[in-house]
Amino acid sequence: MATVVLPDNEAKDAAGMVAYFSMEIGLDDSIPTYSGGLGVLAGDTVRAAADLGVALVAVSLVHHKGYFRQRLDAAGNQTEEPVTWPVAERLAEMSARATVEIEHRSVALRAWRFEAKGVGGRVVPVYLLDADLPENSAEDRRLTDYLYGGDERLRLCQEVILGIGGVRMLRALGYRRLHRFHMNEGHASLLTVELVYEAARERKLKEITWELVQSIKPMCVFTTHTPVAAGHDKFPLALVARVITGYGHDFDARAQEFCIDGCLNMTYLALDNSRYINGVAKKHGELARHMFGERKIDSITNGVHAATWTSAPVCAVLDRHIPGWREDNRSLRYAIGIPGQQLWDAHQAAKRALVDHVNAAAGAGFGMETFTIGFARRATTWKRADLLFFDPEWLKAIAARAGAFQLVFAGKAHPADEPGKALIRRVFAMRAALAPAIRLVYLEDYDMRLARILTAGSDLWLNTPQAPLEASGTSGMKAALNGVPSLSVLDGWWGEGCIEGVTGWAIGNNVAFETDDDRAADARSLYDKLEHAVLPLFYGRRDGYIDVMRHAIALNGSFFNTERMLEQYVRKAYFE
Repeated sequence: MATVVLPDNEAKDAAGMVAYFSMEIGLDDSIPTYSGGLGVLAGDTVRAAADLGVALVAVSLVHHKGYFRQRLDAAGNQTEEPVTWPVAERLAEMSARATVEIEHRSVALRAWRFEAKGVGGRVVPVYLLDADLPENSAEDRRLTDYLYGGDERLRLCQEVILGIGGVRMLRALGYRRLHRFHMNEGHASLLTVELVYEAARERKLKEITWELVQSIKPMCVFTTHTPVAAGHDKFPLALVARVITGYGHDFDARAQEFCIDGCLNMTYLALDNSRYINGVAKKHGELARHMFGERKIDSITNGVHAATWTSAPVCAVLDRHIPGWREDNRSLRYAIGIPGQQLWDAHQAAKRALVDHVNAAAGAGFGMETFTIGFARRATTWKRADLLFFDPEWLKAIAARAGAFQLVFAGKAHPADEPGKALIRRVFAMRAALAPAIRLVYLEDYDMRLARILTAGSDLWLNTPQAPLEASGTSGMKAALNGVPSLSVLDGWWGEGCIEGVTGWAIGNNVAFETDDDRAADARSLYDKLEHAVLPLFYGRRDGYIDVMRHAIALNGSFFNTERMLEQYVRKAYFE
């Protein structure tokens, strides 16, 4: 993409400016600086800020070699390859420099600028931090190579660069009067430490007092995204003392205040130093209040950027009937009046793109007339990609009785997640078990480009997490914008978005702790809805299915978008 090189000394002291920090961010198909939902949400957030004209600047890392490129062999064994991309061709290098101290070494940082452009031409700058500079040691130059790669030492070094280095880089770029610092997950929580010590330096104080710590709290906002333990970074105090050396021994003592079992907990660091804290769905907010009971935690349900995730054929229909929907996502409620045949034809065009892609990539023999179910999530056990295959014979009987269907899966397992990799192999193994009654394909290297094809072209979006571990989820929101209804467990956003038989269908009883009996009950519920509600409507009463598609856009698409989400952040967290 083309970039515009702007001077480093542009005016940045607009009253009320917000700095948004995220370890990963999905900016463009050609920029692999994200791994999944957290990063894609960050990218959608900055796009919405540009649309709305919110005074926001974003900070992340450059990740020269990306997350990873996924390769799958015939048995579903995953291997990983680096994704080297031409940074200088996609981004603009800024002349400003900042430094952080790691293990008593000074590590120099530069920033690359990306411009997120809104529908009205406004711009939100995104600065990606980079340690690959000649003055750094060979080891330090690699610190910003991989997203979520390496061991816990590398992760802590990256969090030093993001949180501490991010604040210092913004100052070097001229952002002196920032109003709020928004931490998108705990990876950036070290920014609170830098703000405290920055305040001490400005006031020429030799000691960090309680009053000084409290003085930075009104500046900080924290969004927690998961109840899953792996989503909350913890680092042994000995490692913290070895890596974070720029603040002296005083920091070592203060770090103990945020320790659990001898580890610095980055979530607690953010929680205790933020004026506003939120979960990412109503149910997740309730769960977070239970997990961190002594704190006031609100909820702002996630959304997706409507103009980014709506397919071209559906966009054309919306432009015809709801002009201005990109500038006012709420107006998507008028999709209820779109002529059914026009919406169906647009969906068929999106489905053709999916079927052609699947057949070209996997030689799967998918057909346009066959009901197509999509499932694309990070491959980890609690997302239960294999719940659909609880009873393969029963599943084949449903296809025989209620109507044929074909299945398309995608998703990456973290390189260190062996159970997640085994899950992919189990899905692969089902191809033979279901053939020839049901065609199944698992597409490799799930990314933003593939997500657009899948969420727009499927006839139904399937989501089967183990409740209550789905904090929000956004793939079903993307599907809804394209008129694709969901069949999902009532967890995360779907607990708010599901109107049974109107916007889609619910699975199971939403139990909090799964047993074998609970899993069986969820599978039976899934099979029951598929056989007796979804397939008969699709094949037997197509007008009724199209009506569900219209409601998915009108009721879900008009609300579960980043325009509404960011307006809530502005009102509740940024400029209350």
